[in-house]
Amino acid sequence: MRDYLNLTKPTICLLVLVTGAAALVWEGSLAGRPLAFFLVMLGLFLTAGSANALNQYLERDRDKLMKRTMKRRPLPAGRIEPRQALVFSVTIGVLGVAIFAAAFNWASALLALGTILFYAFFYTLYLKPRTPQNIVIGGVAGSMGPVIAWAAAAGWDGLFSSWAPWIMFSVIFLWTPPHFWALALCLQEDYRSNPLPMMPNVAGEQITNYGHWPSSVIAELTGADADIGIVSAHAGATAWLGQTLATDEDPGWEARQLGTIFPLGMQWPPDEETL
Repeated sequence: MRDYLNLTKPTICLLVLVTGAAALVWEGSLAGRPLAFFLVMLGLFLTAGSANALNQYLERDRDKLMKRTMKRRPLPAGRIEPRQALVFSVTIGVLGVAIFAAAFNWASALLALGTILFYAFFYTLYLKPRTPQNIVIGGVAGSMGPVIAWAAAAGWDGLFSSWAPWIMFSVIFLWTPPHFWALALCLQEDYRSNPLPMMPNVAGEQITNYGHWPSSVIAELTGADADIGIVSAHAGATAWLGQTLATDEDPGWEARQLGTIFPLGMQWPPDEETL
């Protein structure tokens, strides 16, 4: 069971759940409906887990080339058969999309399905092996948690009549490259054994470090309005934390990853009207 959980990449799912929950609290209509709130969280976990598991299924041969993944991930380590992983990935994805379609609306179901397909196929098979900007574009998938959650609660009309879910999306999208590049800086030697064009290995450490700052500044500017300043109050600090911890010899890379995820969940406190 633990190996199947690891297929879902739990720390990435944690980001999706925390930011999705923040969106639901901000939107407010499910505040008095705990079952509906739980179903949105379950749908988000299943669809995010499906995308991540498909990613591992499709990258199982690449993962055998890297020390970090060859033993940690269940497929290259031989603890799960590829066919089992594929069946598991598709099954939880179908269940997640079905929850959104049956319990909420087609808006959230279609967005969830699109996110699975985008991450599993467009990012994994096309972007990742072709460009060092893979995570910049691929970050769209990891930023969809608040958007899907908001759509589940409010439908298409609510999603496009409010700036809030798109501000949340933008902050996560802008946070993603510094977060990932911080990890890639830690794992340069490992990535050299895998023919993937990761930014530190292609452009070097200095250029990668410079790349942190535009995302941080833009993320800060998204909160320039007084009413939404709190949304991005920690975005720059989050990017800085990821970069700083990446050069610290003490914590492991897992600690660095969690250290850059948790601040995001604190950026969206409840709106006063929903308390």
